Parts: sequence; C-alpha cells; structure tokens
Amino acid sequence: MNNLLAALMFFTRLPFWRICTVPSECFRHVVSYWSLCGWLTGGVMALSFWVFSTWFPLPVAVLLALCARLFLTGALHEDGLADFFDGFGGGRDREGILRIMKDSHIGSYGVLGLILYYLLSFSLLVSLPVSVIPWVLCVADSFCKFVCSFMLLFLPYARKEEESKAKVVYTRMSLSEWIANIAGGLLPLLLLPLSYWGMLCFPCVLFIGLGWLLKRRLGGYTGDCCGALFLLCELACWMGAVVMAYNF
Repeated sequence: MNNLLAALMFFTRLPFWRICTVPSECFRHVVSYWSLCGWLTGGVMALSFWVFSTWFPLPVAVLLALCARLFLTGALHEDGLADFFDGFGGGRDREGILRIMKDSHIGSYGVLGLILYYLLSFSLLVSLPVSVIPWVLCVADSFCKFVCSFMLLFLPYARKEEESKAKVVYTRMSLSEWIANIAGGLLPLLLLPLSYWGMLCFPCVLFIGLGWLLKRRLGGYTGDCCGALFLLCELACWMGAVVMAYNF
C-alpha cells in the first residue's frame, strides 16, 4: 500500500501525503504502479470529457479533458517531453544530451515539440467518434504506462543516482509488482470495443523504436525519458485509434 501511495504522490498533485507519510524507499517502486495510476489520470480525462461534452462543442471538451490531466499531474510528463526534445535536438553526444535534459530552462526544441504534440493530440482526438473518445482516453493512459514500464527491464539508468532530478532511481519489479503492473495495464482493455484493439500495436512498435534510440544514444534511460516515452506512446495509441475508426 505504501508503494502505491508513493506512486500516487509522485505522479499526481493530489494531497495523498495527508493520508500518511511513506518511507523514501517506496519512491524507488513507483514505476511498478504507474499503470494503476493511469486508472486515475486516464479516468479523470475520460470523465472530464464526458461531462464537458454535454455542455460544450467537441473541440472544447477535448481541450478541457487534456487540461484536466495537466492540472492533476502538474505537467510532470510534459516537462519530461520538453527536456527530451531539447536534449536529443540539441545534444551531439551522450554527455551533451544528459546535460541539456537536466537544464531547468526550456529551449526551442522543447517549445516546438510541445506545440506539435498538442496539435497532433487535439487533431487525433477530435477525429474520433464522440462515443469512443472516453474509452480511448481511459485505456490508452494506463496501457501506455504499462508498456513504458518495460524500460526498466531492458535498459539501465543513464545517470548516477545523485545526479537524478528526483534524487531516486527506480528498482526492478518483483513478481507481485509485475502482477499489479500487468493488471493495471491490461484490465482497462475490457472497456475498449474489440474493433479498436488494433490501436494497441502502435505504442508497442514506437516503444521498441524509441528504446533502441535511447540505448544507442544514451546507453540507458532517465526520468525525463520515461515521461516523454509515455506521452509519445499514448499519441501513437490515439493515432492507432483513428486508423481503426476510419479503416476497419
């Protein structure tokens, strides 16, 4: 329970710290419960869209749903995405990429990356049938976090622990944590119409490609890479949903 609470404290801005204080060691296990946190963040997006779509036009409802998760997470993953674009856009070698990613200032690559990310996200979501959007939002969030958690299995951490922004390095998952992670990522699929299950291939393929890039350029991953990987895989999932909606 402490590990799950640590994950909720880490990945959201809700005051779970009022419930209890968890040992610092628990924050090493937060990725094990990342997909379960997706039930909350994806569920908030889905519920927000459902509510707002009864009051506002579709484009407004989509934007407000995206904003709801931004407020819930404090733009945690978006910060990682901006750093990822800055690092890989401006860094010429491993040391340069890591140095730029650690810089708290956002550069031109980060700004352009976030603009393009949200333009694509908005365009894809408004292209989907209204009745499917809540289920796609809910499922893609938790499933893509589950997919990205495999980064811990294939790559080491690219920095020293004391150089980490969060001052913590994630640990490999135990058997019980893998069971929780798998359940968190796969159970929401029961909400998704079978005709849309093909969209799940898109984030898996992108994860393999980006994982290869991280191994080649960094020899590992960072927290920023995890956040960026999740958002890009989720974007690929939404892209797959549009492909399923119009071609199958």
